[in-house]
Amino acid sequence: MMFKKKILWLHKWLGLISGLVVLIVSLTGCLTVFQDELQLMTHPEKFFIEQPVESSSKPIALTQLIAIAQKQLNTGEKVSRVEVFPQKDRTWIFRAVKTNKDAFLYSDYFVYHKRVFVNPYTGKVLVVENTKMNFFQIVLQLHMNLLLGKNYGHFIVGFSTIFFAVLCLTGIVLWWPKKWKPKTIKNSFSIKFKASKKRFNYDLHNVLGFYSLLFALLFAFTGLMFAFPAFKKAISNQLNSLDNEEKEVSLPFVPQKSATVLDNGLNYVLTKHSSADQLSIRLEKDVKEPQGIQVRIEKNRTGVFYWYYFDQLSGQLDKLKSSNNLQLGSRVASLNYDLHVGSIGGIYTKILAFFASLVCASLPITGFIIWWNKYKKSNAKKAK
Repeated sequence: MMFKKKILWLHKWLGLISGLVVLIVSLTGCLTVFQDELQLMTHPEKFFIEQPVESSSKPIALTQLIAIAQKQLNTGEKVSRVEVFPQKDRTWIFRAVKTNKDAFLYSDYFVYHKRVFVNPYTGKVLVVENTKMNFFQIVLQLHMNLLLGKNYGHFIVGFSTIFFAVLCLTGIVLWWPKKWKPKTIKNSFSIKFKASKKRFNYDLHNVLGFYSLLFALLFAFTGLMFAFPAFKKAISNQLNSLDNEEKEVSLPFVPQKSATVLDNGLNYVLTKHSSADQLSIRLEKDVKEPQGIQVRIEKNRTGVFYWYYFDQLSGQLDKLKSSNNLQLGSRVASLNYDLHVGSIGGIYTKILAFFASLVCASLPITGFIIWWNKYKKSNAKKAK
């Protein structure tokens, strides 16, 4: 009995300390689960070409498209990343991003953040977006750092996530029935909709908390992997030690058909993965560093990929990584985003993640109401 009192005390105070952060992160998490689908649905003029080209049509050279996008930016702004879509009805997205990691507020965190949407077959610029003011970008930053910048907000969200993980574990201890009798089992697994407001609220907190437990722990664990890179590295290294060495992949010869390494590399990868969902390119500033091109094979899945690294002097492959040949720890780390947003199993697991996140958002509210009712009752007794 004394043990449960201590657990209850810990559960109560951790909940009161981190409740508001958990509420905000969980609600924004609901939107983050479907942010890709919602963006395509709400702004098709950015992401789709009105008249898709023929399947035999070839895109303009990437270096030319970068130059076209660059002209749409202000002085001092520079394209740093490109998102390429093999589908013939999609625009290509050219990102220009610079951040101030020491900023305290979101308004100062991005020095600039823009996206230029270009028809890759005609070179026509469709939209130039100030992504800093994009709704989904603001929601994402609210989710990751409460709009308080990376140094401050990231720290608060990270430790609130630790508290949330402890809340999940202490919550299951408090939920656990004293005796597994038919009546106690029914009370623990079902909500009494016709009960008093206090009892109904208690059931919402207790029962829904139990049903969402596994998802909540998964959100917490994967969230900690994002918040604390050292934690992610430690988990990855530990799991890698249980696995054999990473399989080596033979590097094929890359024909040099284009004048630049970037154009040639992209054409080579597009030929190899014409049915891929998306390619992502972070433009390297230093020619001594290999130019990477990431291939996302499946829609909404970042954990199924190829990484091609091209030597910027010779144009040949320097390294080739695939999700198929990773060690256990590296494989788990690569699946972190898919696990966090529920895309690991497609649309059905995303729907489950959405509702589980919604339940997680409700727990601080119902928990606070439970505490408030007890607080008022305690004060009333003292007044007497």
